[in-house]
Amino acid sequence: NGMTLQLTLDFLRELAQNNNKAWFDENRTRYQAGRDAFERLVTELILHFEEIDDLSGVTAKDCMYRINRDVRFSKDKSPYNMHMSAVLARGGRKPQGRSYYLQIQPDNESLIGGGLYAPTPKELDNVRQHIVENARPLRRVIEAPLFVKHFGALQGDTLKTAPSGYDKTHPAIDLLRHKQFMATHMLSDEVVTGGDLVAHIVEVCQAMKPFVSYFQDATH
Repeated sequence: NGMTLQLTLDFLRELAQNNNKAWFDENRTRYQAGRDAFERLVTELILHFEEIDDLSGVTAKDCMYRINRDVRFSKDKSPYNMHMSAVLARGGRKPQGRSYYLQIQPDNESLIGGGLYAPTPKELDNVRQHIVENARPLRRVIEAPLFVKHFGALQGDTLKTAPSGYDKTHPAIDLLRHKQFMATHMLSDEVVTGGDLVAHIVEVCQAMKPFVSYFQDATH
């Protein structure tokens, strides 16, 4: 699949320079070839995911986002995303339970991610309450050797001070200040077009499972 994902990267690289409908329409066959390659990747991942989560009955189409951007509320009016992306989860783009985000983007911007990207105020409060009561379960997850190996450290936007209603001297204030709780693993173009991509993504998602499980439990 590496050879064909090269088509995906090449198409997206040119799309970034020509983000308009006229160019896109002229290059629709190239888009289709790139999207087909991405769809095959997602299908392969679903088939190889059984060790992590049971995705039987989920199709690649359930998981894949459209390339068209929703520009109604955005200052950036460019019509197309410069990446192809999918959510690996039961329920696909409307996940039921744990979910893992995959993005293919040229120039080493591809990634696998998970966690809380846009939590509701209630979800964020639930997580903070968990941390106030006992921060050790989350610390254990983000300090585990496999987590550090694949994701480095916990990522996401943070507040400059304590969230309102929380004690700024709390020993877990570093965690409480997070507005997002993200694990991100970047994929180089070389890895994306190499022969071991599926196995690599499965390994990274396996390492992410305790992290996404923590937030699945803590938000509900």
